[in-house]
Amino acid sequence: MAHELTSPARARPRGRALRGWLYVLPALAVYLGFAIWPAITTLRLSLLSWDGILPTTWAGLDNYVKIFRDSALYEAILHSLVLIIFFSVIPIAAGLLMTALLMGGEGRGSMRQAPKGMTFFRIVFFLPQVLPLVAVGITWRWLYSDSGVVNQILDAVGLGALGRAWLGDYQLALVALGLIGTWTMSGLCMMLFLAGAQKIDPSLYEAAKLDGAGTFRQFLHVTLPGVRREITVAGVITTIAALASFDLVYVTTNGGPSGQTNVPGLLVYRLAFNENDIGGASALAVVLTVIVIAVVSAVRYFTRDER
Repeated sequence: MAHELTSPARARPRGRALRGWLYVLPALAVYLGFAIWPAITTLRLSLLSWDGILPTTWAGLDNYVKIFRDSALYEAILHSLVLIIFFSVIPIAAGLLMTALLMGGEGRGSMRQAPKGMTFFRIVFFLPQVLPLVAVGITWRWLYSDSGVVNQILDAVGLGALGRAWLGDYQLALVALGLIGTWTMSGLCMMLFLAGAQKIDPSLYEAAKLDGAGTFRQFLHVTLPGVRREITVAGVITTIAALASFDLVYVTTNGGPSGQTNVPGLLVYRLAFNENDIGGASALAVVLTVIVIAVVSAVRYFTRDER
C-alpha cells in the first residue's frame, strides 16, 4: 500500500523534469549545432593543412607555430587591446556620466520618479547599438573623408588646418576607428546602467542626503555600487566587441593604412579567403578565442561583486 502511494509522487518530479527538458531541447539543439559543433570543427581544422579544396593533411601544431612566429599577430593583438579603451573603458565612463545626468541625482531616477523625457534619451543614445555595424562603418567612412562632416566642422570653427582623411592617417587611423566604437557602445552601457540604477532603493538616497551627501557623493556611494553588476556585464560585452571586431574594421579601413588597424578577426578572414589557408585561419581563430576568454575572465575578476 505504501509503495502504491509513493510511486505517483515519485513519478511527478520525473514528469516535470522531462517536460523541462522538452522545453530546453530546441534551444539546446540550435546551440549545439551553431556554436559547439563549429567550435569543435574549428579546433579540428587547426590541426590540419587544408586549402578548402584538396584533401586535408595532418599538420599537428605547425599552424600554431607559424602563427606565433608572425609579427602581424602581435601587432593585431596590440591594436585590439588599444580598441578596448575605446570600445569598453570610454563607453563605460560615458555611460556612467549619462546615467548620472539622466538620473538627476538624489534618487529621482527610481521607477516611480523617472525624469521626464527618459524614453526619448534612451532611444537617441541606444540607436547606434541598433544600427548594423556595416551601415555604421559606411556612414563614418563618409564622415571621416576629406570632404566629410568632421572636416567641415573643423573648417567652420577655424581649425581647417587639422583636417585630413582620418581613416587614412598613419598615426590617427586606429584612434578614429576606436571613436566609432565609442559612439556605438556608449548607448548600450547607458541603458544597462539606467536599468540597474532604477532598481536601487530610493531610501538609500534619502539616508545619504540626511548624512549630508551631495549629488556627487550620492552617485559615488549609492548609484555606483548599485550598478556594479551592470558594469561587469557592460565590460564583458564591450571587451568581446573590441577583441572580436571584424565587420567595422573591414568596412572602414580593411586594416589600413599599412596595417595600422589590423585586428585578429581580420587576419582570420584573410588567411581563410585570400590565402586559402583554412588550417592557419582556424588556428588563429582558436588563439583569438583563448585571448577573448582570458581578457574577459580578467574583467570579470576585477569587477566582481565582493558581497
